[in-house]
Parts: sequence; C-alpha cells; structure tokens
Amino acid sequence: SGKSTMTGQLLFKSGCVAESVIEKYENEAHEMGRSSVKYAWVVDSLKAERERGVSIDISVWSFESPNYAFTIIDAPGHNDFIKNMITGISQADVAILVIDASQGNFEAGMSKDGQTREHALLAYTLGLKQMIVLINKMDDESVQYSEARYQAIKTHVSDYLRKVGYKPMKIPFIPISAWVGDNIIEKQYTDLSWYQGPTFIEALDTLIPPKRPTERPLRVSIQDVYKIGGVGTVPVR
Repeated sequence: SGKSTMTGQLLFKSGCVAESVIEKYENEAHEMGRSSVKYAWVVDSLKAERERGVSIDISVWSFESPNYAFTIIDAPGHNDFIKNMITGISQADVAILVIDASQGNFEAGMSKDGQTREHALLAYTLGLKQMIVLINKMDDESVQYSEARYQAIKTHVSDYLRKVGYKPMKIPFIPISAWVGDNIIEKQYTDLSWYQGPTFIEALDTLIPPKRPTERPLRVSIQDVYKIGGVGTVPVR
C-alpha cells in the first residue's frame, strides 16, 4: 500500500531525516534496481526488509506537527508478519489506514481475505477508535488523480468500516501520493484541486489525545518469549 514510503516521506518533510540520507538511500536502491524505495528505506532498515520489499518488524520514529509531538509506529502489513503488526497496533492511540488506490490492488485489499479489511478490523478490535484513512498512489497510471476513483474507494471503505464499528463521518479520507509527497504536509493544488479537505499533517492536529489510565495497573505489550538455559523465561517487548 506504500505505508513505509508514506512514513519515510512524512519524516523527511518534517525535517527528521536529512536530504543527504535520502540521496544515500536513493543511490543504494538504484544499485539494486529499486530506486522507488528510497523513502521506504528510512523505516525499513533490515537487510531482509530491503531485499523483500516488505516491512518485517515495527519501526518507531518521532516527529512534530504544529500542535503535537507524535510517535509514529510503522507496522508490517504482510500476513507473514501479522504478529509484529499486532505488537505495533497494541502500542498505538490512533490508526492510520493506508490504502493502495491502484487498479487491482485496492480490489485485492478489500476482497474477502484482503489485508485492508483485516488491518481495519484488527485496529478496532485492539481499541483504536480514532482513524485517518490515506488513499495512496493517486499518482498511479491507473488512477491519474481521479476524483471518481477516490469517491468509489471512499464509499466502499466507509461501508466496511461502519460494519466494523467505526463512524466514517468522523474519519478523514485523504487522497495522497506517498512517493510524490502530495497532501502529506503541503496541499496539492493542481491534480488534486477537487479535494477540499485537510492534509495528513492537518488531520493529525485534529486528533483528540486519549486519557491515560494512570490510576490502573501498568500493562506492557510482549512481542516474544524466550527460554534461555541458566537464565529462565525472558519476555521481549
């Protein structure tokens, strides 16, 4: 869906990642014949992630909007690493659902066993009641910044989110291009001139900080448990 590219682009445009670092990743990716992953490599740092082109483990970064300081968790979306994804969701306050708008990929994600449906259900089940939907790859040749495609996706996803338990009227659906950077921080006024809503960073600033139940017992998410000889059972966060 391009969530790692979106996260990398957000961190770059927020000033958290230097342009020289992006240029370095671009050169390294070009040598591997995959120059389109330069932003994704900001968060996909494992060798296996870069070779396979998918996120395997969660990646945690911090950035600031005009109103808030955020910690963003880039969690895997692939079914092979769903355990790591659940670990990421369990630490989050808000769900950012990144949807691939390109022809075929959106339909696959929303099919009976599609990952988009699974991710939305997991987010709600694990208590994330606030959500922002990013309709990504609006620059794809099969989409070409089409308002009709955006509206069709918004309607389809809204229907499903309503069944899950969300209230779509309270969820911003933002058309973006993670690769180009459209509507992530700066509004895109040419190809997306028909869109009158907030950018991603503006939508983040409208979120309501959750109340922390500091009076209750501490809960810590556990990602794995190891049994080590001479040491015992060791939980890993």
